[in-house]
Amino acid sequence: MQKIHTIGLDVAKNIFQVHGVDEAGVTILRRKLARKQVAEFFQNIEPCVIGIEATGGVHYWGRLLTKMGHTVKQMPAGYVKAYVKTNKNDEIDAEAICEAVRRPNMRFVPIKDENQQAILMLHRARALLINQRLKLTNAMRGLLLEFDVAVRRGVLGTKEVVQIVDRKIVRNLPKCAVEALMSLADQFRSALAQIARLDEAILTWHRECPQSMSLDSIPGIGPLTATALVATIGDGSNFRSGRHLAAWIGLVPRQHSSGGKTKLGRISKRGDRYLRRLLYAGAMVLISGNSKQPLAKWGKSLRRRKPFKVAAVALANKLARVAWALLAHNDEYRAMAKS
Repeated sequence: MQKIHTIGLDVAKNIFQVHGVDEAGVTILRRKLARKQVAEFFQNIEPCVIGIEATGGVHYWGRLLTKMGHTVKQMPAGYVKAYVKTNKNDEIDAEAICEAVRRPNMRFVPIKDENQQAILMLHRARALLINQRLKLTNAMRGLLLEFDVAVRRGVLGTKEVVQIVDRKIVRNLPKCAVEALMSLADQFRSALAQIARLDEAILTWHRECPQSMSLDSIPGIGPLTATALVATIGDGSNFRSGRHLAAWIGLVPRQHSSGGKTKLGRISKRGDRYLRRLLYAGAMVLISGNSKQPLAKWGKSLRRRKPFKVAAVALANKLARVAWALLAHNDEYRAMAKS
């Protein structure tokens, strides 16, 4: 058998598809593997380059195959799609992955370690619970309105709706309505308790991570944003510059240029939506608050010339660049000399 140079591995729930080529790009291997056969198969072949789409579960396989001596390269699924020649199936997908990973200008996704994945699981669980908390609040507000009990929106309304459910005035409603509201209120309180536990776990991890503690010194970045940045981008070595990171997060204008004419539109909103939301929220706090930090002054000066959200996005972009500089150079935050 000819020596396998590159393999495209299509990862699925139960059946994995392997497409291998030699150094000249000639196909020499097509094979389906059950999940339990994957590790044994790659253990018995010589080290080679393995391309995988960056989907669910691939970081585990990336770590495992790297330990076996293989060179694993993960690619965004959107970048692989262009190499699918015809109708979609597992064999064609594996062939497209194998073709894409051989391209010299292809962009790759770094493999996360177990600690990074673990802290990101805390963030994902917390975000899910916060979404459930919002849904429960809206449900209770809507049900109360059916009986002419209006509750205002926002954070104050969230607190008020639970207080109303707990009051005796609700007991005057039909028994079935009371049971429904009390059940939702119990779920709401349970979600609050679980969010608090996750916040404590995130804070504990934050205090034990020097990189996260360093990012926490940046105005507008707290433990939540700092831990998410470290867990997602690591030491920042996979980005050429702070602007590269900001572009990956989606905090730069979308470009639609042609014929030598540059046309910039709204932000691209590409990359990690969760990081973008955290950085944007931190920027809004700096601009609208009373902070005297140079970064806050810079954002407020921009706010006098631009709309609030435009200024907030620009400040979020700057926060991402500062965060990259600290991670990439293992440095500490120092305030700007001039605002």
